[in-house]
Amino acid sequence: LGERSSGARSAFDVQDFYQIRQQCLENGSLFEDPEFPATASSLMYSKRPDRHYEWLRPHEICDAPEFFVEGFSRFDVQQGELGDCWLLAACANLTQDQQMFLRVVPEDNSLEENYAGVCHFRFWQYGKWVDVVIDDRLPTYRGQLIYMRSSEQNEFWSALLEKAYAKLHGSYESLRGGTTCEAMEDFTGGVAEMYDLKDQTPPNLFEIIEKGFKRNSMFGCSIEADPHVLEAETPEGLIRGHAYSITKIQLVDIETPGRSGKIPLIRLRNPWGNEAEWNGPWSDKSAEWRYIPDEQKQELGLNFDHDGEFWMSYRDFTRYFDRMEICNLSPDSLSDDILSRGKIRWEMSMFEGEWAIGSTAGGCRNYLDTFWHNPQYVIRLEDPDEDDEEGNCTVIIALLQKNRRSRRNMGVECLTIGFAVYRVTERDLAQKPLKMNFFKYNASAARSPAFINLREVSCRFKLPPGTYVIVPSTFEPNEEGEFIIRVFSETANSMMENDEHVGIGDIDDRIAPEDPGFTQPSPQRQAMERLFLDVAGEDGEVDWVELKRILDHSFRDDLPKSSSLNGLNHQTYAATQNADNYGGAPGAGGGLEDLLGMLMNMCCKGVLGGDDSNGNRAPSGPANLDSQIVPNQRPLHDNISAEGFSKDVCRAMVAMLDVDHTGKLGFDEFQQLLTDIAKWKAVFKLYDTQGTGRLSAFQLREALNSAGYHLNNRILNALVHRYGTRSGTIPFDDFIMCAVKIKTMIEIFRERDPDGSNQATFSMDDWVEKTLYS
Repeated sequence: LGERSSGARSAFDVQDFYQIRQQCLENGSLFEDPEFPATASSLMYSKRPDRHYEWLRPHEICDAPEFFVEGFSRFDVQQGELGDCWLLAACANLTQDQQMFLRVVPEDNSLEENYAGVCHFRFWQYGKWVDVVIDDRLPTYRGQLIYMRSSEQNEFWSALLEKAYAKLHGSYESLRGGTTCEAMEDFTGGVAEMYDLKDQTPPNLFEIIEKGFKRNSMFGCSIEADPHVLEAETPEGLIRGHAYSITKIQLVDIETPGRSGKIPLIRLRNPWGNEAEWNGPWSDKSAEWRYIPDEQKQELGLNFDHDGEFWMSYRDFTRYFDRMEICNLSPDSLSDDILSRGKIRWEMSMFEGEWAIGSTAGGCRNYLDTFWHNPQYVIRLEDPDEDDEEGNCTVIIALLQKNRRSRRNMGVECLTIGFAVYRVTERDLAQKPLKMNFFKYNASAARSPAFINLREVSCRFKLPPGTYVIVPSTFEPNEEGEFIIRVFSETANSMMENDEHVGIGDIDDRIAPEDPGFTQPSPQRQAMERLFLDVAGEDGEVDWVELKRILDHSFRDDLPKSSSLNGLNHQTYAATQNADNYGGAPGAGGGLEDLLGMLMNMCCKGVLGGDDSNGNRAPSGPANLDSQIVPNQRPLHDNISAEGFSKDVCRAMVAMLDVDHTGKLGFDEFQQLLTDIAKWKAVFKLYDTQGTGRLSAFQLREALNSAGYHLNNRILNALVHRYGTRSGTIPFDDFIMCAVKIKTMIEIFRERDPDGSNQATFSMDDWVEKTLYS
């Protein structure tokens, strides 16, 4: 497999078709793919095969095998035992366009010249083309292919294409059940639409199909399956639950004894490629064809072979078929040669995104409190369609979830997804992203027809020119997944993410941590410095261990309690209180305990020695100590032990201010750290309204905004993945860690970007040193 889904393979693991073929030719060996072995696991994941299948190469199946026999056509695709008629219908459509076909099935595949038992195919996967390498061993039973095959016994391109597609998704069984749209998208990179013909055939459907053929779109259709009979045949010769491809639509001249005019006809193909065809009006050899001029028949390429292909009237098509699928091709699928023949391109915009638990997985509009946390995308439509009488723009919006079919063997199914579209003004867009109040008071201008558990949800709209915001979401909050959102329009569109710019802003007015009181020269500062130096020792600096002791005691009301006050026992603490609070000599326990008492008076609101709820100073001596000691209790979450701040947090704090990389902080750096922590603690308390010691991960964006840090969805998702818990919360010390990391990384960047250009340059050793130490 050339490149797999995001994160699945490193660049060094990529299978290179040309390199593998050359090595096999030099060694005189035939390639055996270790990543898709010739074993039962490549066939099925839910059960063992019901019989013994033998994997054979083409020259072991027949004499004189060829990759192509006299080129390729839709008649080369015939179904085997696997229930993947949806894939076959897409393959038949693919053969209609040589350029698209050869992009998926490269011409340098051969079973004769430079034969080494290796082939490769290319599929579109979530925004990029992936090269899939396979060996040519195919599953057979009694010497015959059991899955897709060609009508020519010695032609193998279609069987090998199916194998490559099975490898892409993990096994042949993973291909059982699907929609033609899915495969057509993977063959073209296009956007698919589905139309329900049973109850609500769009009045302009014929126009939609006509426009689709002008843009080289691919079409499929089907009839609802009979729940009791597999692929039951109707009296009209059509197969239920079976995927057909639409290969042509045309207004045909007709001359009857009573009148003349035009009639819309549509040509379809059954991928079985046999006599199972429509037997109603306009079927092979039906009486209606005598009313069509001979030159028109020749133009239509009419033949009456038992090849699975047939014509029917458009009216009968909408009457007997239940669903139609269209794959609208992306602009890069149409070559200049095709455009010169009158074909037209769509205009396309595309973005990748993610729903992360507690961050951007906000659920649908039913969940107003979290809905605004979903990713948001601004789309601008400026010019109406050329032929639209009402001056509207045709827009197709498609939301595609990634990497679900290939993980079926792990029990992963498609999420239930959809989207909503809102009309916005420039004033609305001054706020990035749009907040809850916007969605509370504004109705959607358009939305997906339903939330549904398909790989892709898409819909075609007619919208007035203007600016809109698209909000893709899962139905329920906190459902995790990756997605691609694409917008196709007939006229130009521009699309951008409606998200914040990363940077530093103003601190929330509600955040007013107490001034530690020693930032200016004063007796307090002098006393604090003396005590700090006493704790620091001869070098005048504290390392992370000493910093941890200070912080654990200072913030013991915010961390899990223990009967020993996180390592400082009752007797030691009480003894130290006999000294003067601010200037006396250290007690027997040394200067640390005096320093702790001073810290709590100066910068720890609501902690021992700080303000009480009425703003009065609480006593800090032994008389108040007993009320502060609590028995051992279970930690608030699994990332904080009863020992307080983790060593990682303390080390990160040291690294944040340690400009000379000594692993220690001097007094000036220490006092800056206290100021930052006081601010972050005040922010945390503002949002932790229940006093649980945790924030909901959905509050992280607002909390960090209040601290003066503006982050986009990608960074928020990374923070939640890194520091969030399984229950979707951010504990206190992990919130501090988030703030430390953000401040550190922004300052490292700004140091290298003195002009504010939003660009910085690092050498490799600079980058490694700064990122490792921070």
